Amino acid sequence: MTVTEATLPRRLISTPVAGPLAALLLACLFFGLNTGQFFTGPNFSLIIQQVMVVGTLAIGQTLIILTAGIDLANGAIMAFGGIVMTKLAVDSGLPALLAIAAGLAVCAGFGLVNGLLVTRISLPPFIVTLGMLNVVFALTHIYSAEQTVTNLPAPLTFLGQTFRLGQTNVTYGSLLTILLFLLFAYLLGSTAWGRHVYALGNSPEVARLTGIRTRRLTVGVYTLAGFVYGIAALLLVSRTGVGDPQAGQTDNLDSITAVVLGGTSLFGGRGMVLGTLVGALIVGVFRNGLQLMGVPSIYQTLITGILVILAVAVDQLSRRRNR
Repeated sequence: MTVTEATLPRRLISTPVAGPLAALLLACLFFGLNTGQFFTGPNFSLIIQQVMVVGTLAIGQTLIILTAGIDLANGAIMAFGGIVMTKLAVDSGLPALLAIAAGLAVCAGFGLVNGLLVTRISLPPFIVTLGMLNVVFALTHIYSAEQTVTNLPAPLTFLGQTFRLGQTNVTYGSLLTILLFLLFAYLLGSTAWGRHVYALGNSPEVARLTGIRTRRLTVGVYTLAGFVYGIAALLLVSRTGVGDPQAGQTDNLDSITAVVLGGTSLFGGRGMVLGTLVGALIVGVFRNGLQLMGVPSIYQTLITGILVILAVAVDQLSRRRNR
């Protein structure tokens, strides 16, 4: 066995996603042994449908956390984007594709504002996005007049439709979510832009001294994250079939949970977007498996909280060992 072959398993084990992936496999094994319905195609399709919205939100959250920031407003931005899309299409009679584009642009615009506040005024991301959470939440309820938007045109619900894969119905939205994860895995892992994002999260000052335009990069990351929240809004609308002003109220925390469970460091500069996918699936598998076992939903929340604390504790211990 060559040295490279000998060290390959060690490299795989040392990657941030190795632990979360092992946890996901163990969870699947546990629930598969304790419930007869878990290891079925329809159930796996259901799990992916249940995590596709939060998982897509978590892609944008991952980008921001990699820069050592955080976004508490992403669920609210998603909800507002969904209301914009649906009201423009239904109440204003705008063609559905234009309404979708407007919703995406609005979400990206909120991301742009967040990025500018963080970079130009040097406000902490936590404070900026906490304030934005309240602003966007209020705007959503003002613009929607507290009314759910129904009777949506077909383009707004297309991603909720299914196609057959073997004996299983899979939604187009689930496929889009997986493609988004693969796209951002490539962007972060194989492009100069991705390397700059990691460098920014590791040390903004060092990144600046090496010639990276850190302010422009940060604004770009927040804007791109906002655009991804717009895609999550479209996925949510397509799955529920309505524009709901009450949507997304806990999805900001759920997206952070997926990112943390996926092995991305809250201190920035370390993590993988595919790890976020694993983290989202961990949450989805636990909730689905516990539901199949008849466990009350409050215990699902309890276990999720414990998992988050354990994930952050492991990250802290890892950082201390690497110092």
